[in-house]
Amino acid sequence: MDQELCEALAEQFRALETDPARAVVVTGTGRAFSAGVDLKRILDEGAPYVERFLPALSAAFGALFQLSKPVVAAVNGHAIAGGCVLAACADVTLMAEGSGRIGVPEARVGPPFPRLAIEVLRHAVGDVAARRLMVGALTYTPADAQALGLVDRVLPADELLGQAVTTARALATEVPSDTFALTKAQLHRDALERTARYADEDEAVATLWSRRAADGWTARYLESVTRR
Repeated sequence: MDQELCEALAEQFRALETDPARAVVVTGTGRAFSAGVDLKRILDEGAPYVERFLPALSAAFGALFQLSKPVVAAVNGHAIAGGCVLAACADVTLMAEGSGRIGVPEARVGPPFPRLAIEVLRHAVGDVAARRLMVGALTYTPADAQALGLVDRVLPADELLGQAVTTARALATEVPSDTFALTKAQLHRDALERTARYADEDEAVATLWSRRAADGWTARYLESVTRR
């Protein structure tokens, strides 16, 4: 996830509000749903890039989280950090069986999450589980993620996308669209209000992203996971 991808995602998710499609399925390709933020670019471009990137990241999360139509995430593989948050933006999250991991190891990477990412996780799994996810900073197997409430169902990989489409179609046809949209807005209202209330955190978040890129912490983390 880099600045350009996040901007493209936000644009696409916003466009879906007026698209004839009645529901949305978000998935990835290959071994990953999303491996998260492009840390190498953070390290290469430093603070000026961070200042541009973080608003784009939050905009991508916000556009999907606020999309009034049913959204199903078909997590086909690894969903790490920002990838996990993106999956948590969905109304229903399905994950494939297998070796894929999901979680938010952001604290181990070094920088804190933007406020909206925290609120998305709180909305998805509740305060206690969100605290455990973020403070523990671990990744989980599909079965363990389901036990935490981060994933609604775990399915064989060859059934994942078909079941995601079936689930999205059911959400779109079994509930009136305007009722679904208002109910979703009601459920998300507290999270969005808290995000707006704590907008003064943005500067501190950006400062720590830049500091971790400069002091070597994020570079050491990246080296530790790429050696495995």
